[in-house]
Amino acid sequence: MHSPKVDFSRIPRSALPALLAAAPKAELHLHIEGSLEPELMFALAQRNGITLPYADVDAVRRAYAFSNLQSFLDIYYAGAGVLQTAQDFEDLAWAYFERAAADKIRRAEIFFDPQTHTARGITLDVVMTGFTRAIARAERELGLSVGLIACFLRHLSEEDALATLEQLKPYRRQLLGVGLDSSELGHPPEKFARVFAQAGALGLHRVAHAGEEGPPAYVWGALDTLHAERIDHGVRSLEDAALVAELRRRSTPLTVCPLSNLKLCVVKTLAEHPLPALLSEGLKAMLNSDDPAYFGGYLGENFQQCFAAMPALGAADAYTLLRNGFEASFAPEADKARWTAELDAVFAAAAAAG
Repeated sequence: MHSPKVDFSRIPRSALPALLAAAPKAELHLHIEGSLEPELMFALAQRNGITLPYADVDAVRRAYAFSNLQSFLDIYYAGAGVLQTAQDFEDLAWAYFERAAADKIRRAEIFFDPQTHTARGITLDVVMTGFTRAIARAERELGLSVGLIACFLRHLSEEDALATLEQLKPYRRQLLGVGLDSSELGHPPEKFARVFAQAGALGLHRVAHAGEEGPPAYVWGALDTLHAERIDHGVRSLEDAALVAELRRRSTPLTVCPLSNLKLCVVKTLAEHPLPALLSEGLKAMLNSDDPAYFGGYLGENFQQCFAAMPALGAADAYTLLRNGFEASFAPEADKARWTAELDAVFAAAAAAG
């Protein structure tokens, strides 16, 4: 993807760190519970009289040595236990929104896991009250555009997901869509066909995690059975040439999370990440931070580390990734056009200075 207003050849690689920091961004794959930093975890635990199984913040960070997705999820769900009140959920979301604004994020479409909280006896009213207060404040004070996506936990039954969707109906106007996350292996998308059909009938957007640890067949299932409009991760799609061709034909967005893939051992090093291959195949990839408190970096850091580790990527690739983020969002078209114009202006200024 290229902008007719920008001569990318005039932007040297040495200018990319500053350009990436300054550019407006969209984040479409962010688990809000995964933005719970150890410092806030301890503060909320103290506020709510909860004893954590860690001596201090450093002990928590040392525990973030994951061997796979499940080893991360075990700590992730334990950490969510400190979230008890509407104020807790508001504080969690606000902390992320402040970081998002610092990273020049204009649009954030954030995931949350209702079942993680209702299973602990926390009502959806508590969860939604906290999140909607933080979203209203972020839009008012930070100029952020925010959408909220409720994810079903795929290691639980579809019946549980259907019951959760029923509980979410009173909050339909506060929701942008539904997603599918948690343990991928052994839980194919087809398991959730009915709940995604019902969500679609409610007018909710549909996205799904697929092709992270699971095989390309899971991406096919998310596309054809769940009618997912975006694939979250999707990095294993490259193993299936027919799938690559279909993703390209449909222009299906892939919300790629490189630092997450590195931390969860999907790739051994960032230099080996398939991001350049996804772009060279003409797939609609974009960068996201997934669970940044656990994976070592928010969106800006994902951009900086990827471009430092992948010398094949240049200014044109940076522009493509950033623009893909806006185009793949579920924001109003007028907003997308405004953010894209801002993106063009930032790159044009960099080219003029080049």
